[in-house]
Amino acid sequence: QVQLVESGGGSVQTGGALQLSCAVFKVDRRRYCLGWLRGPKNSRDVVALIDSDGDPRYSEFVQGRFTISQDNAKNTLYLQMNDVKPEDTAMYYCAAEEGSCSSWYGGKYFGQGTQVTVSS
Repeated sequence: QVQLVESGGGSVQTGGALQLSCAVFKVDRRRYCLGWLRGPKNSRDVVALIDSDGDPRYSEFVQGRFTISQDNAKNTLYLQMNDVKPEDTAMYYCAAEEGSCSSWYGGKYFGQGTQVTVSS
């Protein structure tokens, strides 16, 4: 069964940086799109997605500030958050879905979430 476990959330000041990590279990990396979403469980927004070949996609709200990456040898997904803003405050979820990121439907598997709080 697919399992995703996030870590690295916390409190940070505006303009600061934070890195989130997601340990990925039971995912055939060649068949899945992985990503980071944020917000309430019933209305999560895509932050960033990454295909198995490493091709990233970003929401307009984080483009140029956040970087998604993966270490397939360690089965770990990362989100480097730079120049954070108060509006980045949210619960962040690691997510996985079969298929290409170009046909993302919202995610099928999710981690438990990690809270990020940005203070001004």
